[in-house]
Amino acid sequence: MKICINKLKFTLFALLLAMQPFVYDSELYAAEQIPAEDIEQFVDIFNRIKEQYVDEIDDQELFKSAIKGMVSGLDPHSSYLSSEDFDELKIGTTGKFGGLGIEITTEDSFVKVIAPIDDTPAKEAGILAGDLIIKVGEESLKDMEIGDAVKLMRGEPGTKVQITVLRKKVTEPLIFDITRQIIVSKGIKTKIFKDNIGYVRLSSFQANSTNDLKSAIYKMRKSANGKIKGLILDLRNNPGGVLGAAVGITDLFLQSGKIVYTDGRTLNSKLEYFATPQDILNGLPLIIMVNEGSASASEIVAGALQDNKRAKVVGTKSYGKASVQTIQELSDGSALKLTTARYYTPLGRDIHTLGIEPDVEIIRDDDKVVSLPDPYDKDNQLFETINMISEMKSVSLNK
Repeated sequence: MKICINKLKFTLFALLLAMQPFVYDSELYAAEQIPAEDIEQFVDIFNRIKEQYVDEIDDQELFKSAIKGMVSGLDPHSSYLSSEDFDELKIGTTGKFGGLGIEITTEDSFVKVIAPIDDTPAKEAGILAGDLIIKVGEESLKDMEIGDAVKLMRGEPGTKVQITVLRKKVTEPLIFDITRQIIVSKGIKTKIFKDNIGYVRLSSFQANSTNDLKSAIYKMRKSANGKIKGLILDLRNNPGGVLGAAVGITDLFLQSGKIVYTDGRTLNSKLEYFATPQDILNGLPLIIMVNEGSASASEIVAGALQDNKRAKVVGTKSYGKASVQTIQELSDGSALKLTTARYYTPLGRDIHTLGIEPDVEIIRDDDKVVSLPDPYDKDNQLFETINMISEMKSVSLNK
């Protein structure tokens, strides 16, 4: 038994070193300083499980569970992905799959909705940002890996799934029966209010979003015969997406200045992004709308334009999710998704910790009917924003 234990210690130590990326000798030296007593404790627990657990359990399964626990304990966004989980993730990033249409994370041992995606079953069913999903069908999601929860919610288009959620200020759990659909984000919607106020709804940040938004604004200004006097960019319930799109869209409205920077412990995690002279609105008033469902790329755009004093931010405080996850594929087809950096606004605000506070807070009131055409007639936040931008003046581009 002693020989077996020593062999296991050696295997574990080799595994820990193998998991290290290619680094300088000083960093390798730190890896070699893993206390022997910690390895011995791990081996002790490993053997107790092997000898005493009620069911026989495979060595590989134990090791993978240990790795999962080590990574998932870091933060809600880092995770170890089995080869199957990694394949699921790649399916999700193609933007086309059978599901409900929600961006999720984990909180309080359950799955939390960051935001429902526009024009999807979840949005139409009434799922809201901040909802905690506690059950899918009859299966509890408590302490479940987020990848496993995703598998339960995804399925063949046209099939039904029941989810149970907890919602703030609602005493009883809410039950929703939702039919899965192919999820394809429609990206951008535009509208002109009062003949001269441009409105753009951006539901996610995709690789082509910068060019799509630029084109949409030009078309809108042309249809209004150049009479647009201000623009509202609605990023409410926009869970984010591609960093390049966030930088590109911010750049559309700036003449100069820093857009965002990242900071982490490794050299390649320290990046800065700056504006190029353009501002396609030529200084026209700009308002960014955010809420608790605005995350990641949405917060980068809002924070950059706010810090550069190019736009006013209105609505409610954003979600506060602005960290960089690097996905590293491993030799067996599994992957490590690891938080390696955080995003900061030009003035150094930690978006991940603080979120984006609006310059003007406007609380949503779904019971209030306003003087806007359907389907905007119950959007008091938009109504107040339109009135606000009507009184704003253009900014000077000669800073």
